[in-house]
Amino acid sequence: MSFTTATYPGTGARNTEAFHYSQAVKVGSIIKTSGQGGWDTEGNIVADTTAQIAKAMENVLTALQAVDASVTWRNVYSIKSYHTDLDATFDVMVEQMRTVMPDHKPIWTCVQIGKLGIEGMAIEIAVEAAV
Repeated sequence: MSFTTATYPGTGARNTEAFHYSQAVKVGSIIKTSGQGGWDTEGNIVADTTAQIAKAMENVLTALQAVDASVTWRNVYSIKSYHTDLDATFDVMVEQMRTVMPDHKPIWTCVQIGKLGIEGMAIEIAVEAAV
């Protein structure tokens, strides 16, 4: 089976080069993203937790669209989120999911962990989408 990997300009491309991984992959009709954090185009982690989660969700969509520009949140059927402080981020994550996917409810795995890959990250989000 063949697959196609993709990345997006700015932080996505820098992370791909620095850490040897792709931002998204398409296998057949499925697109999966790597974990996306709340970083801006310069690679800075957004300090405010609510804004960081919103930015991570934006980066997820950017990663998906790097593979297929027609993909939207309507294509997402599975979310995995990794939190360093679930008490501080859970409700914000739920609100973000309601905002970007008001018409459907994907499956969701939500885990608290001790540390994420980049200092200052409160959350990392990976998704799967069908196209």
